Amino acid sequence: MTSGHILFIPGVLFVGAFLGFILGTRAARNQFDLERKREAERDAAREARAAKKAAAAAASTDKPD
Repeated sequence: MTSGHILFIPGVLFVGAFLGFILGTRAARNQFDLERKREAERDAAREARAAKKAAAAAASTDKPD
């Protein structure tokens, strides 16, 4: 083993760990943002369904017999 291996191998491991940390952080942030967006869309859909249901219930009680 040459003296270059003493620096090269830990250097490659360090660069790999650094890149993995950066890419992993970015992937986790993207996943978190996507989950927040989906939750907001679900909430909006729930509110729209509730408003539609309330409007239908109000319309059915307003009908004369």
